[in-house]
Amino acid sequence: MSFHQLVIELGQADPGPAESACFALGALSVSLADAADHPVLEPGPGAMPLWPDIRLSAIYSADTEPRIVAATLIAVLALPADSIRIEEVADRVWEREWLKDFRPMRFGQRLWVCPGGQRPAAPGALMLELDPGLAFGTGTHATTAMCLEWLDGFPLAGLRVLDYGCGSGILALAALKLGAASAWAVDIDPQALLATRDNSRRNGLEARLEVRAAGDVLPGPFDLVLANILAGALRQLAPDFARLCRPGGTLLLAGLLEAQAAEVADAYRPWFHIESGGQREVWTALVAHRRAE
Repeated sequence: MSFHQLVIELGQADPGPAESACFALGALSVSLADAADHPVLEPGPGAMPLWPDIRLSAIYSADTEPRIVAATLIAVLALPADSIRIEEVADRVWEREWLKDFRPMRFGQRLWVCPGGQRPAAPGALMLELDPGLAFGTGTHATTAMCLEWLDGFPLAGLRVLDYGCGSGILALAALKLGAASAWAVDIDPQALLATRDNSRRNGLEARLEVRAAGDVLPGPFDLVLANILAGALRQLAPDFARLCRPGGTLLLAGLLEAQAAEVADAYRPWFHIESGGQREVWTALVAHRRAE
C-alpha cells in the first residue's frame, strides 16, 4: 500500500497555519524539518523552529486526490505554485523513517510516552511504550499533547474511562497508567483498533482495556469520556456523550481549532457546564462537567 506525500517549502513562514490546513484536509501525519532534515516532533508550548528554511511533509492516504489538496493549500496559504511537490511513498518507508526520530516525551509531571526500546532517565516515571503503526496518536500533535498533559493532572484513580476516537489508544492507555480502573477504546478505523490492542499488550494493560468498533453498544455511563476528534463529529455526538457520561462525570473535548470551540461548546450546554481545557498553538480543548439529573 502506498501513500501520497506533499512536501511544502515554507522558507521562514510560520508553519502553524500550514500544519493546521494539512490536518484539516485529511493529513495522516505532518512533520517539520530544516534543510538538514532534523525533524521537530515536540516543541514546547508556543515554540516554533527558527530555521532559515522550513520544509513541511504531510502524508495522505492512497485514496486522496493529492493535486486537489495541493491546489487547495496553495490557494488557502497563498503559496507560490511551485512550492509544493507530490511524492509517492510506501507505508513501511515513511512510518519507519518517522519512528527513527520519535524520542521519549514527558507530559505533565509523571507521564512519559516512549518508543520501543527507549526509557526516560527520570526516576519514578510512568512510562507508556508506544509505536503508532498506521494509527494516529503518539503525543507529537498539539491536540494529543494537550490531552496527555490534562490527564496527568486529573484524579483518575478508580475511574471508568471511555476514549472515543482512540487512534493508537494513547489516551485510554495513558489513563490506565495514571490510575484509571478500566478503559474502553472506540474507533471507526480497523487499523486503529489493531494498533490499540497491540499497544495494550505491549504495556501489559490488555486486562483493563476493552476495544470496540464505533457503533458497538458501550456499557456506560463512564466517569470520564475523552474525545480527541474533529469538530463536526463532536457536535453530532453531543447527545451520545451526554448519555455515556455519568451525572457528575467529566468530558474532555479536543481536536478543535480556536474558531470552532464556541460552536462545539453550545452543542453540549444542554447537559454540561463548559470550561476551557487549555490551548496549544492554534488548537484548543474544552472540559465539560455533566450536570446531575
